Amino acid sequence: MVDTVIKRFGLLGRNISYSFSKGYFTDKFSNENFVGCSYENFDIPEITGFPEVIKNTADLKGLNVTIPYKETIIPFLDKLSKKAEIIGAVNTIRITKKGKLKGYNTDYYGFKKSLEPLLQPHHKKALILGTGGASKGVAFALDELNIPYTFVSREAKENGIDYDRINATTFDNYQIIINATPVGTSPNVDAFPLIPYEFFTDKHIAYDLIYNPAETQFLKKAKQQGAQIKNGLDMLIFQAEKAWKIWNK
Repeated sequence: MVDTVIKRFGLLGRNISYSFSKGYFTDKFSNENFVGCSYENFDIPEITGFPEVIKNTADLKGLNVTIPYKETIIPFLDKLSKKAEIIGAVNTIRITKKGKLKGYNTDYYGFKKSLEPLLQPHHKKALILGTGGASKGVAFALDELNIPYTFVSREAKENGIDYDRINATTFDNYQIIINATPVGTSPNVDAFPLIPYEFFTDKHIAYDLIYNPAETQFLKKAKQQGAQIKNGLDMLIFQAEKAWKIWNK
């Protein structure tokens, strides 16, 4: 007897052949015996192609959303969860029985759950490198953890500074440095955010949302100065499991 696919899931993004999600969910469906479930990549050059994905994919029950569509997807959705609305970014979509699209953010949950075990009393403030969709989930998680934060971008913005402003005093004041940019992702593994790594100490956490490679230049350079390091793999696993629960409500 041939198993027929009755529930389809997938990842929406651009240039996503490298993605963690497809392998993770394919293994999950096989290992946990979810018969009739499949997971595929929907790689679209522009967000305007999204309605076609929905129209042409029968039995689609849920999607993950990745770079660069976490914010631009929102106008295409029928409804947002309260938290996704506050965050302003979506990385999970549930397709209801009536075909409505509801957006959620599970990034913040994954980040929070993976950061919490590392936190000590001296970890008081965080610096978030990047201001894209991923950084919004990070900021929301830090709010829930009562950790004040400042964004870093190429140009100074409200609630943010530019890279040129980071110095020894910054590292004294901020003990958690989070890379929420794609800089250093495979295949560009030699790239790293331009910050003064010599000011990291053993009192710092360096957290990189990137998981491929497992140890980015950002993490390597911070580790050389004694910092505690963490990549984004656990965050991805936590957010993926949260997405699975949302799809199967």
